[in-house]
Amino acid sequence: MESKKEETTLQQRIRAGQIRREDVTRRLAELAFGKANDCVRLALEDDPQLSRLDLSLLSEIKRNEKGTVEIKLIDRLKALEQLALASGDDQSGAEAFLQALRESGEEA
Repeated sequence: MESKKEETTLQQRIRAGQIRREDVTRRLAELAFGKANDCVRLALEDDPQLSRLDLSLLSEIKRNEKGTVEIKLIDRLKALEQLALASGDDQSGAEAFLQALRESGEEA
């Protein structure tokens, strides 16, 4: 529920031209390098306080009848790619690093 309110606020800021390049870069960095502790807490605690959890990295969560939990997070490699594009700096080193990650099959 709270994320829907934030989404509306974000859409309003975009339309009003209040989102700056620095805002985008900061948010992408938070997504690329953020910790998933709260996502795990959501999956493991019986009654987590949702208002206190940062679930911005959470893409999907599933729990089956046997108690198995599956957590999917955002694609950090894509967030890093977008961060490199948004930074507008010399990206040759960043692009080479990201390409090496893709080829090796490692995830960021």
